[in-house]
Amino acid sequence: MPPVRPKRAVLFNSLDFAVFLPVVFVLYWLALGRRTRWQNLFVLAASYVFYGWWDWRFLSLIFVSSCVDYLVGLGLGTAVKERTRRLLLFASISVDLGLLGFFKYYNFFAESFSSAFSLLGHQWDPTTLRIILPVGISFYTFQAMSYSIDVYRRRLEPTRDIVAFLAFVSFFPQLVAGPIERASHLLPQFHRARVFDYNRAVDGLRQMLCGLFKKIVIADNCARYVNVIFGDYTSYGGSTLLLGAVLFSLQIYGDFSGYSDIAVGTSRLFGFDLSRNFAFPYFSRDVAEFWRRWHISLSTWFRDYVYIPLGGSRCPRTQQVRNVVIVFLVSGLWHGANWTFVVWGAIHAMCLLPLVLLGTRRKDREIVAEGRLRPSWRELAEMIATFALVTTAWVFFRSESLGQAVSYLGHMFSPSLFSMPQVAPRLLAVVIVAFLFVEWCQRDKEHALEFGRVRVPRYLRWGAYYMLTLSILLCAGRGQTFIYFQF
Repeated sequence: MPPVRPKRAVLFNSLDFAVFLPVVFVLYWLALGRRTRWQNLFVLAASYVFYGWWDWRFLSLIFVSSCVDYLVGLGLGTAVKERTRRLLLFASISVDLGLLGFFKYYNFFAESFSSAFSLLGHQWDPTTLRIILPVGISFYTFQAMSYSIDVYRRRLEPTRDIVAFLAFVSFFPQLVAGPIERASHLLPQFHRARVFDYNRAVDGLRQMLCGLFKKIVIADNCARYVNVIFGDYTSYGGSTLLLGAVLFSLQIYGDFSGYSDIAVGTSRLFGFDLSRNFAFPYFSRDVAEFWRRWHISLSTWFRDYVYIPLGGSRCPRTQQVRNVVIVFLVSGLWHGANWTFVVWGAIHAMCLLPLVLLGTRRKDREIVAEGRLRPSWRELAEMIATFALVTTAWVFFRSESLGQAVSYLGHMFSPSLFSMPQVAPRLLAVVIVAFLFVEWCQRDKEHALEFGRVRVPRYLRWGAYYMLTLSILLCAGRGQTFIYFQF
């Protein structure tokens, strides 16, 4: 699953974005002042330029789906009959999921049906199309759907400000890879006056620096080894394949949480607060805690709009099991049109089911080893076991087919697992260990560079900033896109 670089996309780790962001920032605050409506209009224009830089033709998709949801919201605000309200909601969801399904899943289902017919002894030649997947369509589709659903549930008043609504759906910092914002959280911020806050902006810059380090120094360097090992896995021993799986776990974390950090930090520069999307997930003690800390905006979206409507936890255990399985299978399919993602979701469901049956999936809600530098031996063992399960599942996520994933794991769990790895990224290993140590020390913060009320000497803070910036500049230039752009 090597990510494909979107043509002409404005990446957070690109020179284009290094020019785009300061220009937008200066015009936003200096030219527009405190005029909220003009700020919203400018954010909308900047967001459409940002997205259209990749392929301007797909602006029509986000514009059409946004207009449909906006009009549905107005209709839900005035409709009295429940039947009318349901039809309006159905129209909104049908358009959103229809566009998502066509562009993301048409070929997948056509080929799957063809394979099923072949197994039954019938030949069916499906018509497959060369469909380009619009960047970020899974993210902004779910974001827009949350608005229609919440207005239908009468948990949110529909907005009449179409500029604010279009800007909410297309807000450029989180447009292509999240966090998936709820309308109830982000949309009201477009209606309020925004004033530049120096302290928030500085904290946003720190978080952006942290995100760029995760992406460019950690993720992109891990990717160099991961691509080689997964690309020719039959030539390596089990220990090297284990190293490849571990490095991919670190790659996807640095890549995706790095994007989220940059998105949240960038939003703070413009006076917006986005939802937290990662909370140091590799320090989790079980799979349930992992999903409370990994891609939080997606897991809570499925909880509120799929799991709870199915009955949630307030139903017999057998139905709880069904609900968990459905949520994780759908979550896997959300990530990509490949059976590898479905199996990846199924593995997480199977790991979570024992906790559901035992009623222990909510037991680890506090920060691990809170108030202590070192975890207990039990906590350490639980974290290692959880990381091992998650890493094993990541093999399916990274592989191009189920056959490759099974073969990879078969080669990994062989006698050669106990040999010395054939690849030795020593310098990268030192950087990763130092990075994880900093994250461990900061696990009670929003991000690794948040100082909060802790007074850190100026020379230490600026020394860290210079060191991180220098390492980013030394590793920059490879131009690898973010993994989640393809979802």
